[in-house]
Amino acid sequence: MKAIFYNGRVYAGEDVEKQAFLVEDGLFKAVGSDREILSLGEPATPLLDLEGRFVCAGFNDSHMHLVGFGQSLLEARLSEHTDSLSGMLQYLREYAASHPPRQGRWLLGRGWNQDYFSDASRMPDRNDLDTISTEYPILLTRACGHCCAANGKALQIAGITASTPSPEGGSIGMKDGEPDGRLYDNAIDLVKPFIPVPDKEELKDMIRSAAKALNSYGITSVQTDDYSVFRSIPWETVNEAYRELKEAGELTVRACEQANFAEEDELQRFIEAGNTTGAGDALFRIGPLKLLGDGSLGSRTAHLSRPYADSPDTCGFSLFRPEELVRMVSLAHRNGMQAAVHAIGDACLDEVLDAFERVLREVPRDDHRHGIVHCQITRPDQLDRIRTLNLHVYAQSVFLDYDNHIAEKRVGEELASTSYSWKTLLGGGVSVSNGSDCPVELPDVMRGIECAVTRTSLDGTGPYLPKEAFTVREALDSYTIRGAESSFEENEKGLIKPGYLADFTVLEKNPFEIEERQLHTVKVHACFLGGKCVFLADRTA
Repeated sequence: MKAIFYNGRVYAGEDVEKQAFLVEDGLFKAVGSDREILSLGEPATPLLDLEGRFVCAGFNDSHMHLVGFGQSLLEARLSEHTDSLSGMLQYLREYAASHPPRQGRWLLGRGWNQDYFSDASRMPDRNDLDTISTEYPILLTRACGHCCAANGKALQIAGITASTPSPEGGSIGMKDGEPDGRLYDNAIDLVKPFIPVPDKEELKDMIRSAAKALNSYGITSVQTDDYSVFRSIPWETVNEAYRELKEAGELTVRACEQANFAEEDELQRFIEAGNTTGAGDALFRIGPLKLLGDGSLGSRTAHLSRPYADSPDTCGFSLFRPEELVRMVSLAHRNGMQAAVHAIGDACLDEVLDAFERVLREVPRDDHRHGIVHCQITRPDQLDRIRTLNLHVYAQSVFLDYDNHIAEKRVGEELASTSYSWKTLLGGGVSVSNGSDCPVELPDVMRGIECAVTRTSLDGTGPYLPKEAFTVREALDSYTIRGAESSFEENEKGLIKPGYLADFTVLEKNPFEIEERQLHTVKVHACFLGGKCVFLADRTA
């Protein structure tokens, strides 16, 4: 089926703006002027007037957690109630009254951030949550996902006591010789097995809900880490959920799975089952091995090469021993699989770069596209190594909205002066894609584009290292063609170009023509996947 879209301001990744394009069988067939494209129509060809609106390739969030986002839509939304600790607790009381947990269920929520509390300068603890309930378990996840607060009932169910040792790559918070309810990184896994998990149909509901929400932000593709959301759910079940939705015509985003494994034997079994980078199709495919290298800056669990400036008793920690990291990356690499490793602290990044360097020395491969997820706290020598190793960087410009307030406080002036240096990497020839790490942040692409271009928080804080600012074009590309590059799909999507998938987003305003501090106000008018409308403002297709 053909359709012509005309009278637009079409960004085709070139200096010359186009006006129209022809879509046929889910692909762009021609792009050009109104006259050129309208002449290709037949009497029955639908003509869709873009009414002068800006059009670009569909947005690609190159690192997020789609199932986790869907789960968060069904839980207490703490990000909307994190102005104060007392306000968050009051919201939870009201939420629990209107959503009482069923027998055997937990009260779950995500999105708190102690740095936003106006009435306290600490994280919530078990005593706070015990004021909500001591009868049922409560687990509240920090916005970053690297720290949780549990009530006494949750600790009891998980068997966490004063004698429970902290696991490697994690920490159990303690106060006066007893667990205080705060669990960091791998210590969260002590609790997770006791939380009732969704079945496959519930998983599919999460995916549907999240995909529809993503479409409303103009997103047509995601690279998503899903296997780590519910560790007790086999990866086979997650894949089946996606594929069943695809076969039913209900999958409205293209998903590339960043396959998160922590054990060699499980990764080996995954690979032996035929799962390696590129396996699948245009709607659901396997991407890289995803490894979690360290924690987050906000929870002070990112692994730094020196003590935290505002907490000198800790440097954070890595979640893998260096030799384990090498073995995991090597197993993926030797089987033709990418590896994408979360690294926020510079000490963790040293370990990750050492692992990539060793593996590539032992088994050279030019177009490996291994990558660094986040790549936040960096030193100049590390930026040079990233270029030399030809790595991809999965950035989250939207993190600057919050991190502008804490980066220098956490890591000190010296390290802060060379961090979040994505423009330096881009200028050195490194492919830098963009994303949200949703549900850490909302998948609001225009907000992310503004942070990339202004290096300023939405509240006016900053700019932070303005020399690292992207141009509007570079920011748009980071959410489109650069995202496609990270998954070896740059010849299939990410541009409005003949032969490419007809995924595109229609904006109410032209981002090249408005004041930079207003980019976050630009609304998505419509979103199309394979030429089919999956979102239209004020209604969903």
